[in-house]
Amino acid sequence: MRVITAVIAITAGVLVLLGIFFGGVFDVIRLLVTDWTIIIAGMAVLVGVLNLVMVQWGKISTRQKGWGYSVLLVVSLLGAALYGSILGLDNSIMKFTVEAIIIPVEASLLAILAVTLVYASIRLLRRRTDMMSVIFLITLVLFLLAIMPTPLSLDPNVQFIQNSIIGFVGMISRGGARGLLIGVALGTLLTGLRVLFGIDRPYGGK
Repeated sequence: MRVITAVIAITAGVLVLLGIFFGGVFDVIRLLVTDWTIIIAGMAVLVGVLNLVMVQWGKISTRQKGWGYSVLLVVSLLGAALYGSILGLDNSIMKFTVEAIIIPVEASLLAILAVTLVYASIRLLRRRTDMMSVIFLITLVLFLLAIMPTPLSLDPNVQFIQNSIIGFVGMISRGGARGLLIGVALGTLLTGLRVLFGIDRPYGGK
């Protein structure tokens, strides 16, 4: 069985590469394999959701600690699924509901991230006082001051300073983000090659 899964995975990878580089009939096969992959991924997500519901239902039935959160999660999940199935994803009420939940949650997470970064930079300075730690803390504080809405933000001179800080810090952060994306791309490429040659077998086997 392990040999069969390895052969299927390697064959699918080779067919996709042939479709990308040579086109023609290989491109048709590549699209077919990609469609199968999307269907399998969708089924995997569905199985994951069902497993999540079963795990939370087990906590509810045995009255484990925090079972109230499990009830909230299951009710929210089923309600969102039913709501979306009836109204559809393109419905304006559905979009408004999703945005009314997602945007405040994202804003809260970013606020927690900002506080965590300041705290981490201060702890970093206590452990290791060097130039990079100071630059990290100064950059973070300047960026937070620039994006923070204050009554002084209405002044044109203050707005110019804020825009200058955001532009300067954005230049540094874009460089860091590109470095991270290049690292992710190289890691993904290496992982794909290891799976393609059968060195790594995340689908099972050693």
